[in-house]
Amino acid sequence: IRRETVRINCVCSLLWVCDAVKFGQLCSGNPSNSRRTSDGWGQGHYGAGRGGRLHEGLDIKCSDGSTVFAPFDVTLNGKLTVYTDPSKAAINEGINLSGEGLCFKLFYVRPDRTSGRVRKGERIGTMLPMQRVYPGITSHVHVQMCDKSDPTRYF
Repeated sequence: IRRETVRINCVCSLLWVCDAVKFGQLCSGNPSNSRRTSDGWGQGHYGAGRGGRLHEGLDIKCSDGSTVFAPFDVTLNGKLTVYTDPSKAAINEGINLSGEGLCFKLFYVRPDRTSGRVRKGERIGTMLPMQRVYPGITSHVHVQMCDKSDPTRYF
């Protein structure tokens, strides 16, 4: 019984630490991490409708060509490919990251490098040209948790 109590306390402590995590500034020009709300292409909140599926991330406004920063001390865990559609090649990059007990992905970012550690606020890449693929959309970085849970609480 005593071991179970210790295990439960450790799990609760870990959950509490993760809940306290807040993303620092992701994009130059958006120090408060303002979110994409609604535009002609849809909405940027977690769970928004995307035809026959749901949006599995949170969109943070970021102008095409802007610098993208590490939101806290992170480990870069490799480049990712966002789409299989060749017509979206201009925005078909992203990066896998982990830090502060979280695993997450940033879509539409050309990473400066794909491995190693980066400190909070350091440059990790460049926002790709969303307007080339989705004219009139609110350009943004898509933040998606590795387990596809809602990232909103971290902003």
